[in-house]
Amino acid sequence: MAYADCFVLPVPKKNLAKYKKMARAAAKIWGEHGAIEYRECVSEDLKAAKAMGCVGFDKLSKAKPGDAVVVAWIVYKNRGHRDKVNASVMKDPRLSKMCDPANMPFNPKAMAYGGFSVMVEG
Repeated sequence: MAYADCFVLPVPKKNLAKYKKMARAAAKIWGEHGAIEYRECVSEDLKAAKAMGCVGFDKLSKAKPGDAVVVAWIVYKNRGHRDKVNASVMKDPRLSKMCDPANMPFNPKAMAYGGFSVMVEG
């Protein structure tokens, strides 16, 4: 069964262009190392959560005024494939160059991340 790494993070709207460039580079790197799918989505309608009576991603991510929320996932064949791909990605010098803590377009400590077994596919 497929496996996915998922993450949610607030990104200051003023940094979205820089973040998008970083995300495109990350998508290329993960793809070259074998990920099946790589998606990053930026918030557009966070008010719908209130109408549905649930917690919005803005609250979940503790986004501040002026932040957008990014929801993303990377899909792999299975957990073993994910571990192999990520080990390879972490050794890629492009990633370390891209993740300079002094030059990040978001606060990495505000990012929520986890690995998930796919329960349902449709």
